[in-house]
Amino acid sequence: MHRHANLRPNMDRLWSTLARSAEIGTTARGGLRRLALTAEDGEVRRVFQRWCEEAGCQLTVDGIGNMFAVRPGQEADGKVVLVGSHLDTQIKGGRFDGILGVLAGLEVIRTLNDHGIETRLPVAVVNWTNEEGARFEPPMIGSAIFTGDKSLDFALSRTDKDGITLGAALDAISFRGTGGLRPDQCDSLFELHIEQGPRLDAAKIQLGVVTGAFAVRGFVVEVIGETGHVGPTPMPDRHNALVGAAHVTLAIEEIGWELHPTGGKSTTMRLVAEPNLLGILPDRVEMTCDMRHPDNAVVSQALERFIARLPELEAKSRCKIRIHEGWSYGGMAFDKDRVGLVRGAAEALGYTHMDMLTEAGHDAMHVANHLPTAMIFTPCEGGLSHNELENVTLADIEPGVNVLLQAVLARAA
Repeated sequence: MHRHANLRPNMDRLWSTLARSAEIGTTARGGLRRLALTAEDGEVRRVFQRWCEEAGCQLTVDGIGNMFAVRPGQEADGKVVLVGSHLDTQIKGGRFDGILGVLAGLEVIRTLNDHGIETRLPVAVVNWTNEEGARFEPPMIGSAIFTGDKSLDFALSRTDKDGITLGAALDAISFRGTGGLRPDQCDSLFELHIEQGPRLDAAKIQLGVVTGAFAVRGFVVEVIGETGHVGPTPMPDRHNALVGAAHVTLAIEEIGWELHPTGGKSTTMRLVAEPNLLGILPDRVEMTCDMRHPDNAVVSQALERFIARLPELEAKSRCKIRIHEGWSYGGMAFDKDRVGLVRGAAEALGYTHMDMLTEAGHDAMHVANHLPTAMIFTPCEGGLSHNELENVTLADIEPGVNVLLQAVLARAA
């Protein structure tokens, strides 16, 4: 780290690339709508590809569309130091969520090129596919395929609300590849991201050293009732799936408040009712729920408590209720050595910093179970994220980008 202690990224150049990204999928309120594998995602991918190739990287794409821009190292067979995040956004997303991590990774490579620095290990910028999950569920599919946590067939068969499969969407933007990298070819992953929470901004601390992740349980609940006329059908004969969904929502909310004193939370975040028409009792509701806690055991117990309540909720609502799909991630500590490189860089550069867990989902959480991983958080204005008004300044992100550069160099040089 000390050998290149005076090295700094070109922050004006990074800001320019962020501004160019913000032109692709721009919303009326200045945010981004760049759902995974849409035409807008394809456009930003091609711009990113051009930038990487201009920086002398070899671009390789795997079967789920993950992009790896590899800068060779002195060791031809050396394991790759990965750095990056994602370029897709929420439906009403911001200009920095994930995007900062990818383009800061590109700036790391450009800075190495500017100063003629050859690293011992290769360095690669990665853009993971479908991190947000706003179009295809579950989220973070690209990193789950990279790690083998999900099968490629599972991912390619996922459909969006219009019935388009992920595989067809990949083909439509011409980003279904046959190359890519495997975990056994990689040394580690460093991911820079805006915090997506208010702690750093409120405390005026320059960066977060992310030591691990909240444990997450996501699941889809199906409530089955019966259609009927909303007028003549007597109350005892009604099997309104929305009533069942309301009971489920309240149960999930209660569990969230039980988890709150120890830092946890739970919520229902989406409802889809059928047939969703005037005058008809709905006979089916699909709802997506989420539980999070710093302790893996605690969130598992919370999910078990909810499952144990299903017979009670069925009786109250006169509907059938079942969990028909679920996923879990997080709950791990990040690698002490890689986290130490981040913390050491922050201290060497004189930045204020704090240790913290990530409460949001990130691709690093999948990767951490297979590769030594670390994350860096930068402040964002008011902690606002997944919102068109999400904002950072150069002063907000510069410490994190500097630390990223030094941590990657410390591992790769």
